[in-house]
Amino acid sequence: MGDVFLRRLSRWQSDQYREQLADLHVAAYGGTPGEPSHSRSRFQERLAEDSSRPGFDLVIAENRGPVGCAYGYPLARDSDRWQGFDGPVPADLEELTAAGRVFLVAELMVLPRHRRQGTGGRLHDRLLSGSGAGLAAMVLSPADAHGDGAHAARLSWGWTTAGKLTLGDGAVREVFTRPLRR
Repeated sequence: MGDVFLRRLSRWQSDQYREQLADLHVAAYGGTPGEPSHSRSRFQERLAEDSSRPGFDLVIAENRGPVGCAYGYPLARDSDRWQGFDGPVPADLEELTAAGRVFLVAELMVLPRHRRQGTGGRLHDRLLSGSGAGLAAMVLSPADAHGDGAHAARLSWGWTTAGKLTLGDGAVREVFTRPLRR
């Protein structure tokens, strides 16, 4: 398969890659049943919205075209992201969000043929190394949280379960956090 190279893209460069990243998304998720968030159009909407956020960061893995991608952004200090949390929001998550020190990993995807070769871990580490945050957070659907090696990968990367979040539309998401070294 050859070497996989990582590089950071600016928000403007990510806009130039929008179609290729949408293709990657569809190929990586393969139209996960019952997950409308995995549609091509919904991904493009999320990427456009997320890339306009301050501090947006995107890392791409390439081998004759994109084979993986990870992106995220710092949560705003006044973020309402944790509204709908089941029970009290963990103190570190609440305090670090209010301090502007939480980086949300919004997407991490790798083509199936490049999985279990370290590409996802490299993307993960490169993305978080540039965040400058004290804590990383991930919000995933139960299907994404527990599907296709995701659980084992998160554990090996140091993520822990923080709780559950019910969105305005009633959808339940699982929240994971990981302390970051500064």
